[in-house]
Amino acid sequence: MTFGHPLLLLTLLLVPAGAAAYSLNERRRARYAVRFTNVAVLEQVVGVTRPWRRLLTLTLFLLAIAGLCVAVSRPHVNTTVTDENATVVLALDVSGSMHAVDVKPTRLIAAQAALQLFLQKIPKRLKVGLVLFAGEAQVATPPTTDHELVASAIEDAGFFNGFGGTAIGDAIALSVQVGIQSAGISNGGPTTMSRGRRLAAYVAAQPTKSTLVSVLFLSDGKQNRGIIQPLDGAARARRAGVPVYTVALGTTGNTHLAPGSGFNGGGGGFPGGFGGGGFGSLAPDPQTLSAIARITGGEFFRARTTRALDDAYAALGSKLGQTHGTKEVTDLFALGAGLLLVLAGVCSALWAPRLP
Repeated sequence: MTFGHPLLLLTLLLVPAGAAAYSLNERRRARYAVRFTNVAVLEQVVGVTRPWRRLLTLTLFLLAIAGLCVAVSRPHVNTTVTDENATVVLALDVSGSMHAVDVKPTRLIAAQAALQLFLQKIPKRLKVGLVLFAGEAQVATPPTTDHELVASAIEDAGFFNGFGGTAIGDAIALSVQVGIQSAGISNGGPTTMSRGRRLAAYVAAQPTKSTLVSVLFLSDGKQNRGIIQPLDGAARARRAGVPVYTVALGTTGNTHLAPGSGFNGGGGGFPGGFGGGGFGSLAPDPQTLSAIARITGGEFFRARTTRALDDAYAALGSKLGQTHGTKEVTDLFALGAGLLLVLAGVCSALWAPRLP
């Protein structure tokens, strides 16, 4: 605990001073009691006062004084608070393999539901952006505090046309770029180049530094398209100070695509041209995603089931956008002191000696 005005803690000396004054007063009461010639008659008049009652009333009063003394010193406690400038960029794989049914009802639908859960867990003031990727990456929603807008874009993610393939490196680079631009940090790369050359220049740019941006990255496949390799994108994220939290979605075995998904001709980041309802090896790449998280200082999650996916996003929603800080608790001490004063007054009124 820290204090805004620590010198005012010296007012706590009033507590031992009050206790000493009470002790002195009790001694004087005992000394002058002999002035009464008939103590038994006096006890019948004023009643018997139990010493513990007076002591309890005094204790409550002194605790109230102590609480007020601490309150005027402006106490602060260490806690986790929402960073007003924090940004989280959600990167979602929408390649054809995301229509596999090993994660029910499909990988894509399960991922969309998990992202919606994430939006419910995070602070309302946190800025959230959405990047969708398949064979290329695009910004679906720039970082914003309008979480309903992001939720709507997540619902429409299934209509994204990112061509066939999985471009993990490009998606990481674009997500980091979007995040640091939202935080007001220069990306160090020219903006007049073509998309491919601009991303390559972005990876090679001088390091920036950001502790305000996080990327939450989900993919169910291996890189087979794109300009930037996954670990190159991770290296840039590390130099930018942006942790990438990765989720590998799907099982390691063979699975089917959802009937009627309409993906064929090698689309969706898997070989062989599986059509809707097709069958093939659609395994994710947990080794690469784990390495990305390790390099950037993020965290890796393996999601083979809908429940595991929901748990991962719920856990991330509770901590992303949070930072260590202090919170003033003056009002709590003042409220506690007020309640103690009221209680001390009630005790005093109930237990005070009364004349008939």
